[in-house]
Order: sequence, then C-alpha cells, then structure tokens
Amino acid sequence: MTKRRINSASDVARQRLNPNIKEDFGKKSALTVEKFPRQSEKNFENTPRLSKVLAQKGLASRREADFLIESGWVLINGKKAVLGQRVLENADIQILKKGEKIQKERRTIILNKPLGFVSNLPEKDYPHALSLIKEENLIQQNKNEQFYPALLKKLAPAGRLDINSTGLMIYTQNGKLADSIIGEKSNIEKEYLVRVSGELTTENLKLLNYGLHLDGALLKPARVKMLNENQLHFILKEGKKRQIRRMCALVGLEVLSLKRIRIGRLKLGNLPLGKWRFLQDFEKI
Repeated sequence: MTKRRINSASDVARQRLNPNIKEDFGKKSALTVEKFPRQSEKNFENTPRLSKVLAQKGLASRREADFLIESGWVLINGKKAVLGQRVLENADIQILKKGEKIQKERRTIILNKPLGFVSNLPEKDYPHALSLIKEENLIQQNKNEQFYPALLKKLAPAGRLDINSTGLMIYTQNGKLADSIIGEKSNIEKEYLVRVSGELTTENLKLLNYGLHLDGALLKPARVKMLNENQLHFILKEGKKRQIRRMCALVGLEVLSLKRIRIGRLKLGNLPLGKWRFLQDFEKI
C-alpha cells in the first residue's frame, strides 16, 4: 500500500470520485492508494517453460534453447531470460543476433574416430560416429566453444573411414569445403599409417605407388613407403571406397589396422580417441 498526504481540496474531490482511494484517519490525515496486485508466481505455474516454447515455435531444439538461454541470448518482453523460466502465451520472445549467428554458422568439426563406428551411412548394429559429437566429448580450444544440438544439422562427412579404421574425420556444414576435399577435382592429400601382414616385394611396392587399377580405372599416383616390416605409410590424393585395403589385397597384403593422420594441411595431432573439436578460423585444409 502506498500512502500520500491530503494536501488540498482537489485531493478530497479525487477521493470521492475514485473508489480505490480510501481515507486513513490515523494520526496523520492521508490518502491510501491501492495499486493493482502484482502478478504472482502462481500465475505461471501452469505455463510452459521457455525452452519448450522455443522448440514448439521451431526456433530451437530444447537443448539448443537451454544453451541460448544460459548464454544470455534470449529476451522475454525485453528482459534477459533465465534457464527454467516459464512464459505466458502472449510473451514477446526474442533471440539476439549473437544467438541467431550461432544457429546459422556453417561449422566444421574434427573427430578422432574409434574402431566400430560408422562414419557415413548408418549400418545395422553399428553406432554412427556422429553419436560421439556431444558436450562431454568436446575438446575446447577456447572457453566460448560450446556444443549445441543445431550443430548436428546438415553435418556431413568430408571423406570416409570404414568400421575397422580409426583416425581423422572431418564433418562439415560447408558444402564448398567438403567438395574441395572429396570432389572429383580434389587434389588434397590424405595421409595414413597402415599395419599389414604378408610379404611386400620391391616390385609390389612400386605398384602401390603407381600402376594398380580399381573399379576398371587406373589409380592416381600415390606415395607409399615401408616404415618397418609390417607398417606402411600412405599418402593418397583420391578416396575410393576401402581403397587402401583393396590396394594391399592386390599385392598380397592383409590390412590389420589403418589410421588416418592428416587431410591436406590439417593433422590429427594429439586429439584423443573418440573426442572432437571445432576447426579453428586460422586452420586451413
């Protein structure tokens, strides 16, 4: 209740005209003005949470909405929203430009794929490598990097690794970048460490470098060398399906393990197995 003294005859007149103004006959003559009651928290008990409303409106997934709210990029009626906040149906909801920019960015990520994961099209009984792209597996390069579900939208592999292979995978929302890596005109190198069983002759080593055919076509020149009696080092400029395994089979070798360690200028480095990170602006492929 807010009290105000009667200072003039006009105050008395307003008292008579306004039923919400009552006279207080205490020690000091005053007017008591009854304000409209504030909205109680109980008014919001049956209203949905903001994250759910954003999802229903198609503005963000539930988890993405939580990320945007926590980051301070969502306003309710002009005020910064808080996580878990409930909203009325007619609330004015706004995602700030920073949040919209995050949603629209065409991001690229690097994953160290473990054994047993499918890198491209789903296969029965095998998990997809994209299932590893989650918050707990992110290796942050700076504190502003965050996982958000919208990241998984239109994220496509720029190259493949079969179930039994490990190492560097690039997933991107940037079609131009993907085409530069795996397109027909691509000249980007891919580097691998390959452990094999079998005997490799000098002549067959020459064939691995140039002279083999797959799918009825002569393969592009490769750079292949022996690191020791059971390990080879491959650098290719093309990426036919299971190419290294098939090349080795043609010269009587069986591939025991295969790991990709570089694509273009991008190296796997010390990224832990099963972990991922964002491609940095300064990194070139």
